Amino acid sequence: MWSRSQLSVRGRIDRWRGKSWVVLQCAVAASVAWWIAADLIGHETPFFAPIAAVVSLGTSYGQRLRRVVEVTLGVAIGVFVADILVAGIGSGGWQIGLIVLLSMSTALLLDAGQLFVTQAAVQSIVVAALMPDAGGAFLRWTDALIGGAVALVAAMIVPAAPLRRPREQAAAVARKIAALLRAASDVMIDGEVAPALELLADARATDRMIRELQSAAEEGMSVVSSSPFRVRHREGLRQMVELVDPLDRALRSTRVLVRQTSIAAYRHRPVPSSYALVAADLAAAAEAVADELAADRLASAARDTVLAVGAATGRVERSEILTAEAILAQLRAIVADLLMVTGMGQLEATDALPPPR
Repeated sequence: MWSRSQLSVRGRIDRWRGKSWVVLQCAVAASVAWWIAADLIGHETPFFAPIAAVVSLGTSYGQRLRRVVEVTLGVAIGVFVADILVAGIGSGGWQIGLIVLLSMSTALLLDAGQLFVTQAAVQSIVVAALMPDAGGAFLRWTDALIGGAVALVAAMIVPAAPLRRPREQAAAVARKIAALLRAASDVMIDGEVAPALELLADARATDRMIRELQSAAEEGMSVVSSSPFRVRHREGLRQMVELVDPLDRALRSTRVLVRQTSIAAYRHRPVPSSYALVAADLAAAAEAVADELAADRLASAARDTVLAVGAATGRVERSEILTAEAILAQLRAIVADLLMVTGMGQLEATDALPPPR
């Protein structure tokens, strides 16, 4: 229990560290938006300026520019509509309902996104509940635009971390494939059921790694699309993003291999020792791929290592046991997937494998 609690605390701290730049950015943007609206322009209580800035930036880098535009316009429309209506009909239960109806309808008629529509409704409620003074509509509307403008500038200033995350996560996936292959090789040799079942549970828990890789790739592309200071990284990041699909395939193939290996151990089906050696060599090849990715290079330098393992799959003996044959087939599938990670096309990778003996 204590160990699990420690892991939970450590995970939360790591999460905070990963978002610390965004949190700091939101804090600075809120402060700057207030300062511009209050001190430079002279608005008395420009609370919509920091609200628009913080909501626009959010806590992720994904689609920031679109979010800034949607939130800014949504806040501006909600504030403007609510200010005008409250000045005419006052504030109360039915008035708030009418204001939300008109604000959301206006946003929808403008063909806005969900965030735009939601912000229009939320900010109109805030204005209606606060019962603004007559004539304050323009001030609050400009406050929202100020906050959005500050967020727009802040969105262009991003650290290098989101650009590193795709390759770091890609390397982590490749290393996980290597670890699963090494463990599968041990199970093929020992045939022990308990380690096989533990390995199977470990393999089944890897879905999150691909989701994290996809998220990192999307976030990285959003950064280079939104920040003019990171445009030079676009091509390299695009090449890294293209590895998401083959890495996903390789990890899925590895999970199938682990399942077949576990079945062989559970049913006491012998697996040729040469298959275990191929799995171990393939683990080393996957580790070489991971090293290249971690060094921010394409994995083409590891291609010969993967090809050597592929050649070995054509020389090993065949088995009359169906489970063992399935293991060999999956080893060959993983080789093809890793060749795609090194930059080969799908047909080229498949053709690079020699026919089984």
